[in-house]
Amino acid sequence: MPMTPEEVRAFYDTHRTVRQYVTHEDGTSIPLPAEHLDVILHAAQRAPTDATAQLYSLVRITRPELRARIAELTTNAHIATASEAFIVCADVARVTRVLEATGHAPGEWPAIAVHFGIGDAVMAGTNLLTAAEMLGYQGCWIGGVMNGLDGIITELGLPAGTLPFAALTIGRPAENAPYRPRVPRPLVIHTDTYHVGTNDEILSAVEIMNPIASRGGQPGDWASLMNAYFGEGGSMAKREPGLRAALERQELGVVS
Repeated sequence: MPMTPEEVRAFYDTHRTVRQYVTHEDGTSIPLPAEHLDVILHAAQRAPTDATAQLYSLVRITRPELRARIAELTTNAHIATASEAFIVCADVARVTRVLEATGHAPGEWPAIAVHFGIGDAVMAGTNLLTAAEMLGYQGCWIGGVMNGLDGIITELGLPAGTLPFAALTIGRPAENAPYRPRVPRPLVIHTDTYHVGTNDEILSAVEIMNPIASRGGQPGDWASLMNAYFGEGGSMAKREPGLRAALERQELGVVS
């Protein structure tokens, strides 16, 4: 039976970003049951894909020492304690191998590779996380792969044509993560033409989003958080050289 609109809304309202997971008493991770792992991987592989190519790969991280190393490289300790941890990659290496193995000459399209590879990777990862949430788990997308791209590429032996997009952790939540607000719909969902938003609309959105930046019971300041990431001298500007270098290393060099 189809879900009702109310049931769909309720399901998505249960979504939380969770970084603390139920572990064994010694703090080691508790793997998912085999049938649960199988179904979330099935969901990932049923994601939409460009041109039937499936331009993504998921690298499942299982060895404790590798988990610890990836946690260090991403500066996200919960990679070591989650039930499952994946590196979600854009991947055009495999389709290149398909062409070569069948006697065809691969083309030159690095910008297309990045565009569709990241799209395919995100759709597969989102399917995986949604299936996990349907089974009662929670998870976290981890952009911190940008903090250690070169090391991650080396540790995982990623060939040219692959690029880590994010890490993704899954497990039983060991924290009561808060419900996070979202930017008001008129600034996100546009009809026919893009609505830039007035200053008043933007400032109102900032007020709505401020709780997402609260820490330790202190009032949040979302604009300051965005400035720390995207403002002059922010963390995204600091990550930019590493991403450009990784694109070049992986032969996806579409920027000069």
